[in-house]
Amino acid sequence: MTSSAEHTSERPEGPATTADAGDVPARRGRVRARRAAVMAVPAAVVAAGLAVLTAEGALGVQFAISGMPFTVTATELNGTGFAQFGGLDEMAEGSPNAGDTGGQVLVVTSVIKDATLTKLCQSVDLGGTNLVIRAGGGAQKVRASDLTTDSTELSGDAAFKNIEIGNDASTLDKAGPLGRGPKGVFSQQSDTVRIANLRQTNYATTAGVFKLPGLKLGFSGSGC
Repeated sequence: MTSSAEHTSERPEGPATTADAGDVPARRGRVRARRAAVMAVPAAVVAAGLAVLTAEGALGVQFAISGMPFTVTATELNGTGFAQFGGLDEMAEGSPNAGDTGGQVLVVTSVIKDATLTKLCQSVDLGGTNLVIRAGGGAQKVRASDLTTDSTELSGDAAFKNIEIGNDASTLDKAGPLGRGPKGVFSQQSDTVRIANLRQTNYATTAGVFKLPGLKLGFSGSGC
């Protein structure tokens, strides 16, 4: 899937840069959390490959993940205070979902201080059926504060205001304290972010406040 990312800034624009899409190679054996981190995708989204850096890593979330990926879509996401950096998520010891990964998943952590989402859909494949959650399909939008997502895939059409690419993750300041990553890790941040036709494959999501107007939960033969 290919999509575009538009940067807007009050400063003069520099030369445009592009990155080729690519698959992350399969990872074998246990990857030590303090020896690996991910370089986040320049321009944050879509059709760009992840590059792995040797640096001091950190967990994107502070709980053991199930190891079951889930899909999140929205027709539009708007946010203020955006940050993004790489990390590792860990499954519970002995998880049946670990396979040959050593129980670790390489992720890109995205943090938005305040976000709204239109027509949110979240689904997880349970094997033969899907648990599907929908919200924000009416006049009221889904609202979240301190929204954090740990993703392996993200696509959409994105626009940023005053974006900074290549920061040390420990110095980020636009998304608040949760928007800072480990020292020595590639990152980026912006004042605002807008993503149309958002689609993510996530392993974890957290939020300080998550308001879901028109919430509907059920099982379906297909996901989002």
